[in-house]
Amino acid sequence: MTPAPRRALICPWFARAALYALAALLSTTAHAETPASDPKAVAIADQVMQALGGKDHWDKMRGLRWTFGAVVNDTVRGTPRRHSWDKMTGWHRVEGKTRAGQAFCLIHNMNYEKSMAWMDGKPIEGDSLAKLTKMAKSMWTNDTYWFLMPYKLRDPGVNLKYAGEAKLGGQTYDKLALSFEHVGETPGDRYWVYVNRATHRVDRWDFLLEGDKPPPETWRWEDWTQSGGMWFCTAHRNNEKTNVFTRDVQVVSQFRPTEFSAP
Repeated sequence: MTPAPRRALICPWFARAALYALAALLSTTAHAETPASDPKAVAIADQVMQALGGKDHWDKMRGLRWTFGAVVNDTVRGTPRRHSWDKMTGWHRVEGKTRAGQAFCLIHNMNYEKSMAWMDGKPIEGDSLAKLTKMAKSMWTNDTYWFLMPYKLRDPGVNLKYAGEAKLGGQTYDKLALSFEHVGETPGDRYWVYVNRATHRVDRWDFLLEGDKPPPETWRWEDWTQSGGMWFCTAHRNNEKTNVFTRDVQVVSQFRPTEFSAP
């Protein structure tokens, strides 16, 4: 798929990272990567999950809330988006404002076709609802992969290959090459994930998105925070001026009664 800007509610400069594997993002199945994955890469992916808090913690986690946005030159671009995700039921809620200043609240379920939407507090129906639901799914896919990629290394459809050792800034890294097998919106995306050999955390990734020309973009994964026994990256920087951020991360054990049914 050509790199069309599926970003009507997204700041236009945003990197289009990881519009892949919507279904895979919901998976908690162990050992689900493709048979083409090599054992060394799989073992490193398991070390990453353990360093994040462990697969058992991840599987039992009810859900998450977080805010996604971007800063350029210390100025927030556009309006950050607030997400809620019930991992056990598939419900997702995203709130923010359009570039025209309209407040939106979009709610949908990833396990079956059910959705709701409000613009400036007014309910949306029909074709407009279908368009907003598609937009919510793209926001979900983009924003969750920036946020949760290290947890998703062994998702169904992911090919993991060991891409060698790298030494950067006095640190030694194991590089994992990620490609995708017939999953998601842009299965031609390619990623190279740098796993710090000392901490087993992801410190950076390079990516080349489907339809783009080399060289890959490089982004550092920084400012890790802990919630509910799990670790999450809150800053992704490709230079000193640009930061795609995740803020106000909350591991949720119980959602509000109307969190997935009302604005």
